[in-house]
Amino acid sequence: MTTAPHTNAAEMHGTTILSVRKGDQVVVAGDGQVSLGQTVFKSNARKVRTLSDGKFLVGFAGATADAFTLLERLEAKLEQYPQQLTRACVELAKDWRTDRYLRRLEAMMAVVDAEVSLILSGTGDVIEPEDGIIGIGSGGSYALSAARALADRDDMDAEAIARRAMEIAAGICIYTNENITLEKIRA
Repeated sequence: MTTAPHTNAAEMHGTTILSVRKGDQVVVAGDGQVSLGQTVFKSNARKVRTLSDGKFLVGFAGATADAFTLLERLEAKLEQYPQQLTRACVELAKDWRTDRYLRRLEAMMAVVDAEVSLILSGTGDVIEPEDGIIGIGSGGSYALSAARALADRDDMDAEAIARRAMEIAAGICIYTNENITLEKIRA
């Protein structure tokens, strides 16, 4: 097997990030599993962070060092463009695509505030989902599907939907566990 010079032959997997926006609440949830090849390397990783005293929530998928580098860059952009999440993310995406060092970073991020939910990728994408639900990482599509199926339930708020959808994803994706970190803010 041939790999790119900056990737490992034993590929690291293990992130499911889900963001749900419903009513006056937005949450970002992440599982705790990190796998190296066929081995669970860690079961309690924390892949969801708050920024700017809890005004912004970020969930990241991909290489950990790359994600932390991007978190630091995002924090700097948020300081440069206070209260302008979309602009800060677009500026980060531009840097990510044009800077030689950043271009090699392999990660995705779900970034939210009280009003906006965005997906950032290394391909320069800044996407705002029309339904306010984001799923990224190895189990992201499973969690996203489950959350969309639960979104119309009147008896479930954003947190309940996210927790149940993450449980469903953990039951399907071998790279996802039920050790959930969840952060929330009021819209």
